[in-house]
Amino acid sequence: MNVRPIKIEALRVEDIEVTPVWEYVNDDQLGETAVLPVKDLPVDNLAGKVIGTKIKMANGDSLWALVGNVDERNQALNEQFLTISVERDGHWFPLARYHDSDYKKRGPLALAEFLGLNLEQVFPISYDLRQYVSGEPSILASEILKEPRTKLTGDQLIAMAL
Repeated sequence: MNVRPIKIEALRVEDIEVTPVWEYVNDDQLGETAVLPVKDLPVDNLAGKVIGTKIKMANGDSLWALVGNVDERNQALNEQFLTISVERDGHWFPLARYHDSDYKKRGPLALAEFLGLNLEQVFPISYDLRQYVSGEPSILASEILKEPRTKLTGDQLIAMAL
């Protein structure tokens, strides 16, 4: 069976229930957000991959999310660079990090509003990716805080990313 890439924005909960790990691919027609399903799990690393999984909000609600940019061995990188898009009623909300240019429009408060909750009901968000990848268990089952414990300067972020 020949599987064609799809845009990550087109993923549905039904897709990630069947195949939770997706890998970014180069596709001239679909652009930078094209993904293909990864069938063999667990994977060795999460570089270039996104995981569809249930997350738990601070109030105990479980929701579907796409978690990406995860380093399975470095929590400090995850605290600064991990990405998450939360699903509600067929729509995805991509949470912006404090250093993203559209933080005011897509930051923690905007996510809470999207979900019809207050910040204390949303954060911290718990996730568990241990079944999808080999790595440090304490890193793969962790939390997303409203803000990282330490905010870095632009130069520090660039140095960390390299």
